[in-house]
Amino acid sequence: MVRLVMVTLMLAISGCVIKPAEADRESYRLDAAGRALGYVTKRHIPTTRPNAPQLPPAPTWRDVLHRAFIANGELEASFHEWAMAVERIDQAGTWPTENVELGFDYMFSAERMKTFDRMTFSAGLMDASALPNKTYANASVAWRDAQAAGERFRAAKFDLQMRVLQAWADYALQAERLRIQEQNLSLLQLVSDTAASRVRAGGPQQDQLRANVQLRLAANELATAKASLDQQRTTLNALLQRDPNEALPPPPTLPVPRPIGASDEALAAAGVSNNPELAALGFEAKAREAAIQRARLEYLPEINPMAAFTGSVSQSLGAAITLPTQLPRIRGMIAEARADLRRVEALSRQTQFDRAGKFAATLIALRDAERRAAAFESEVLPSAQQTVELTRRGYGAGTATYLDVIDTQRTLLDVRLLAAEARTIRERMLAELEALAGMDVETVRSEE
Repeated sequence: MVRLVMVTLMLAISGCVIKPAEADRESYRLDAAGRALGYVTKRHIPTTRPNAPQLPPAPTWRDVLHRAFIANGELEASFHEWAMAVERIDQAGTWPTENVELGFDYMFSAERMKTFDRMTFSAGLMDASALPNKTYANASVAWRDAQAAGERFRAAKFDLQMRVLQAWADYALQAERLRIQEQNLSLLQLVSDTAASRVRAGGPQQDQLRANVQLRLAANELATAKASLDQQRTTLNALLQRDPNEALPPPPTLPVPRPIGASDEALAAAGVSNNPELAALGFEAKAREAAIQRARLEYLPEINPMAAFTGSVSQSLGAAITLPTQLPRIRGMIAEARADLRRVEALSRQTQFDRAGKFAATLIALRDAERRAAAFESEVLPSAQQTVELTRRGYGAGTATYLDVIDTQRTLLDVRLLAAEARTIRERMLAELEALAGMDVETVRSEE
C-alpha cells in the first residue's frame, strides 16, 4: 500500500502532458522556420542571434531580401510570438493541473507505540484537479492558437518580402531616372553648344538663351534625382538594419522582370486558398470551437485525490468531488466563446471577399503594367528615339527649330520613364501578389 501511495505521489509530482498528437507538428514547423532564419534554438528559443550577411559589392534583389530575413527585427519578433504560442501548448496540457500538498502529523500518546507508527504522512492536490478531458481541451485550444500564430509569422515574412522587393524596385527605378536625366543633360549640352555655334554664325540669340535655361533646369532635375536616390537608400538600409548612410549600389540597369509560370486562374486560386491571414482566422475559428467544448466541460465535477498512511498502522486513499455550482458563470463562458467564434467567422468571410477582390485587382494591375511596358519598349520608344535623331539632324541643317528639338527630347525622356515605371509597377504588383498568396510566385504552377 505504501508503494502504491508513493507511485501515485511521484506521478502527480512529475506530471504529464495531455494534448492532441498533431500538436507536435507545430514544434517541427517552428524549428524548421528557425533554422531557415539561421537560429540555433533550444526549446524553440534562439540561443544565438545570427549575424546578418554582408551585401556583395553589386547586390541583387536576392541578396537584399536574404539579409532582410536574417536581420529584420519585426520578423524576429513575430517568430518569438509563434514560439511563445507553441510553448503554451504544454502549459495548457499539463496534468495534474494543481500542485501536490504534502502533510505530516505526529501523534503524542501514552500508549506504547513505535515512533514510526505515531507518524502520519499524507499527500493530495491543493485544489480540485481538472479531469484529463478538460486538460486535453485546454491543450487543443492552445494548439489551434499556436497554428494561428504560425500563419501570422508567415504573413509577416511575406509582408517583409513585399516591402523589401518594392523598395528595391523603387530604388532601381530611381537609379534609372538618374541615368536618363544624365543622358538628357548630355544631349541638352550638345544642343546648347550647337545653338552657340549658330549664334556666332549670325543665328538668333534667343535659341542659345533657351538652351541655357533648359540646361540649367535639367541640371536641377538631376540634382533632385540624386537626392531622391539617397533618400530611398536610407529607407532601404533601415529595412536591412544597416546604417542609413551606408553605401548600397543600385542595379546598373532595371532588373530583369521575374517570370510568372502560372496562369491567372492558377494564381487567383492560390491567392485565395493559401492566404496566411485567412489561414490564421481559420485556425482561430477552430480554437474558438475548442473553447466552446472546453467551457461545456465545466459542468462536470472536479476530483481532488488524496492518500495517507500512519506508520504501519493504517493506509488510506480518498477523493473529494467538487460539484459545479456557478452555473450562470459557466453559461456565460459558453456564450462568450460562441460569440467569439461568430466574430472570427464573420471576419473570415469578409476577409475572404476582401482578399479575393484585392488579389484580382492587383493581378489586373500587374497585367496592365506588363502590357504598357511591352508597348512602350517595342513600339513607342523606338519611334521616339528615331524622331529625336531626325529632329537633331534637321536642326543642324536649319530645317527644324530649337523648340522642335526640345519637344522631341522631352518626349523621348517621358517615354523612357513611362516604360521604366510600367516595369517597376509590374514588379511591385508581383510582390504584393506573393504577400496576398503567402507563397513565392515561382512555386505556383498551372494545372495541366
